[in-house]
Amino acid sequence: MSDVSKAGLFHALHRCRTPEAPLVLPGPWDAASARVLAEAGFPALATPSAGVAASLGYEDEDVPAYEMFAAVARIVRAVDVPVSADVRDGFGLPPKELVERLLETGAAGCNLEDSSGGVLRDPQEHADWLAEVRAAAGGALFVNARVDTFARGVPDPGRAIERAALYVAAGADCVDPIYAPPEVLPLLPSGIQGPVNVFARLDGKGPSPTELGELGASRVTFGPGLQRWSELALRGMADHLNR
Repeated sequence: MSDVSKAGLFHALHRCRTPEAPLVLPGPWDAASARVLAEAGFPALATPSAGVAASLGYEDEDVPAYEMFAAVARIVRAVDVPVSADVRDGFGLPPKELVERLLETGAAGCNLEDSSGGVLRDPQEHADWLAEVRAAAGGALFVNARVDTFARGVPDPGRAIERAALYVAAGADCVDPIYAPPEVLPLLPSGIQGPVNVFARLDGKGPSPTELGELGASRVTFGPGLQRWSELALRGMADHLNR
């Protein structure tokens, strides 16, 4: 499948999701994990920056841009399903260069955060930046705009909705109010025009993807959860072998 076809398919996968069937996007961290997930039948994947960084031997905030883009390209090459790339805050790249680098990897979409260095960006400035990303990408990338208010200690859902509305108006295809509490989720779709991504836990301590869909999620991602669980399993096996 061509990169253009993958981008079109990725857009289409977000349309007309029903509450009981949100789009579930597991997070591969390398080519091998991507292949396993694609072979399991998932129609698309979404890389987690923290998981990819760990696979490269870095903390999330320390991975160089060129290594992240190279890792995404290897993941895209390994599978024939659309892949969305988590590129944090865009690594400080100008919008046009960021889009060019993403398209070179073959990614069908991207995840962009509205905080940098642990600090929330001015929402209007970030919206203007997203508008430039949208203009540079056209329809070639599905842009998921992460809203970091809950992650940065701002619990008011109204603040998240205000930011999300600005980002959608700027051209974002989807918004991601990461770490929004489950009780807040039903409030979000009423104030946000477009798909809402929700983070799901893999330890059974939070709602399942289906339950998140019923609460208002259009799509569900897991951050670096799969990479973390894989690492734990490997540590357990290593301990067993070392006895």
